Amino acid sequence: MTVGPVTGDQDAAEVARLVAVMRRLRAECPWDAQQTHRSLVQYLIEETYEVVEAIEGTGDGAEESSVPDHDHLREELGDLLFQVVFHTAIARETDPDFTLGAVAAGVADKLIARHPYVFGTEAVPEDLDGSWEDRKAAEKGRRSVLEGIPDQLSSIARANKIISRARSRAVPVQLDDDPIDAGTVGDQLISLVARAQAGGIDVDQAARDAVRRLERQVTDAEADR
Repeated sequence: MTVGPVTGDQDAAEVARLVAVMRRLRAECPWDAQQTHRSLVQYLIEETYEVVEAIEGTGDGAEESSVPDHDHLREELGDLLFQVVFHTAIARETDPDFTLGAVAAGVADKLIARHPYVFGTEAVPEDLDGSWEDRKAAEKGRRSVLEGIPDQLSSIARANKIISRARSRAVPVQLDDDPIDAGTVGDQLISLVARAQAGGIDVDQAARDAVRRLERQVTDAEADR
């Protein structure tokens, strides 16, 4: 079904309608009524991956520069938004101040505070990533670049986050920095997995072990500074 553009007051009205639908489902649908934050985690993860799939595509012709199907993307983003509304509805049952408006206000305030060069008078920093990480660390009182990285991330995603933070916070860890294109990265990853399988190596375990070694290197480097 094709949906027309939604703007201004209609945005607010449709979000309010979704909240009202959720409230009624929570009260009248046996399945929705019995869900908890923990029971919904699997659906939150699933819906997130479906958004990724809608963006990246699954066909052989999918390219990084291709534009996703907007009808498909709209549907999947709606499903993900529903998860946000669902968790908010559950939380509000024990905390009346936990509203979707409060969730939106929190992230809006956070974004404004972290972009003083947009919403204030500061100059645009030369290192946007480093500036972002510095503000985030100061805001949350983090002493290590490892703090706040979810344990549930895959080994590759966790390694990427650790390396990104280490570089942006200038942690003196020896890291390869020779540029490489996305196609080569993918091909070499597949080649490494194939070689690991041929050698009887659990590639996930090997990756987790390597990430732990990287974490120790970062911790040692931070302690020496």
